Amino acid sequence: MPGTRVRRRTAHRERRRAARRHALLAVASAVVAIGATAGLIDAGHRDGRDTARPGPTAPPVLGPLPGVPTPTPTAPAPSIPSARPVPAPAPSRTTSRPSAAPEPPSSPSATPAPAPRNRLFRHPHSQVLDWVRAHPDDPRRPVIESRIAARPAAVWFAAHNPGEIAGQVRAVTRGAAAAGRVPVLVPYAIPDRDCGGASKGGAPDLAAYDAWIGEFARGLGAGAAIVILEPDAIALSDCLSASERAARFASLARAGRTLRAAGPRARVYFDGGHSGWHAPAKQAAALRAAGAATDGDGIFTNVANFHRTADETAYARRVLAALGGPPGLGAVVDTSRNGNGAPPAGQWCDPAGRALGQTPTTRTGEARIDAYLWVKLPGESDGCSGAAGSFTPEYAYALATG
Repeated sequence: MPGTRVRRRTAHRERRRAARRHALLAVASAVVAIGATAGLIDAGHRDGRDTARPGPTAPPVLGPLPGVPTPTPTAPAPSIPSARPVPAPAPSRTTSRPSAAPEPPSSPSATPAPAPRNRLFRHPHSQVLDWVRAHPDDPRRPVIESRIAARPAAVWFAAHNPGEIAGQVRAVTRGAAAAGRVPVLVPYAIPDRDCGGASKGGAPDLAAYDAWIGEFARGLGAGAAIVILEPDAIALSDCLSASERAARFASLARAGRTLRAAGPRARVYFDGGHSGWHAPAKQAAALRAAGAATDGDGIFTNVANFHRTADETAYARRVLAALGGPPGLGAVVDTSRNGNGAPPAGQWCDPAGRALGQTPTTRTGEARIDAYLWVKLPGESDGCSGAAGSFTPEYAYALATG
């Protein structure tokens, strides 16, 4: 019976191998489930581009994120080469003009949507999470993971990608709705973006941008959302001619109407600059021309900058007072890197001594301040500690322990 014993031993070994395979598959499935429900922002790189991976649907492919903080009057940020490819360069302002697009129908109501009171959404993938997973033994990992990777932050859509953007936005908003949370979305494709600086790019003209925003809006759905409409598009518009600026502002007003009509619970915030830049009256006048008082729900301030929360809330209230409009207009403040306030004048690129600010929340306890958000992703470089927009653990750790 030796043959029988051999067959029994062989069958026993096969059963043990099968049991081990089933155990490994169970562990892998648990890891996937945890990753799908944890929810963190994705700004990971794939082939040199930013990629958001919200869930089982096709991942959105995002364009370059802003590499440098907004300039101040006393310390303008110099242009630096972009470390990421852009989807389509903006046309030269000396050779072409943005074309006008038809006016969309007016929003049925200028009353702002109720301020969101849900928890903010954490997208399940990001550069920081990629680093955390790849460096389990790095001594900095626990701090970076708990203080940065575990926090909700904005999802940027920076590629002019007609035909794709609606599905990308929808993937994020559906993931957030399933989790009972509020996503923060950043459309960032206005023509002549960043005045040709490190984050140059955007749609080829305003007609193309209007169409792209229309597709973006179709992805919003019926759930609550916060839309940070085009950082720097208003505060950094002085590089445009008067006619170009007027055309941009008209396009932003159309965008506000389109987004609010498509997403009844979406709150749309317009670019308010920051407390170290334009005077409140000047910024309010530009915001009014861009439709913020009639076609938006408020303003955002301090995106990619460092000014203290108290300075920003005071500034935001002064801008809102000068802006006028419905009493429900509010403000959101980017607190991602403002824990120690602004650096000395002239130090704008990954400056030393900065720190994480207020944890993102929609419960600020401050009049007319709807949320503290992490719009600029902490740990992603301005271009000095690493390539612009890339995650650098040294910088992230410094912010987390500053």
